Amino acid sequence: MRRNAPEIQGVEGLRPRVLADFAGRWTIARRILQAGQPQARFDGIAEWTPSGADLAYHEEGFLHLAGQPPIRAQRRYLWKPDLSVWFEDGRLFHHVPPGGGGAEHWCAPDTYRVRYRFGQWPRFETTWRVTGPRKNYAMISTFAPDAEAGTPPNGPQPFR
Repeated sequence: MRRNAPEIQGVEGLRPRVLADFAGRWTIARRILQAGQPQARFDGIAEWTPSGADLAYHEEGFLHLAGQPPIRAQRRYLWKPDLSVWFEDGRLFHHVPPGGGGAEHWCAPDTYRVRYRFGQWPRFETTWRVTGPRKNYAMISTFAPDAEAGTPPNGPQPFR
């Protein structure tokens, strides 16, 4: 599937995303904003790789906290063809709205709300708002095709 094909429909006036659109290697730039705390950031790489009919998601990079040395961080999920996202232990996390928009995950006692923005595809943004008795922060992540890997007509490429 070509990432630069004409886009139609969807919440943002775009063609709705399908699982294959995410396959490959992407850069991530993430800001983490918490009330009363210095801004943190995460810089890294995300890769969606085939796993049967699904895509295994793996992100890895460095978390930068004020006054601390960088911390290596990673996370993994499984994305399914219906754009459902699953934790490694098999629990459902949330569903990605194909046309962009919001989703939610309840993890007692905290609420995780996300908004996907696909308006600048193949760049896209996620904004997570997390609230709970001891949580109150936002994470804004920008994903872009990894320039180091090149961006062929069908999008980002896997890790080398």
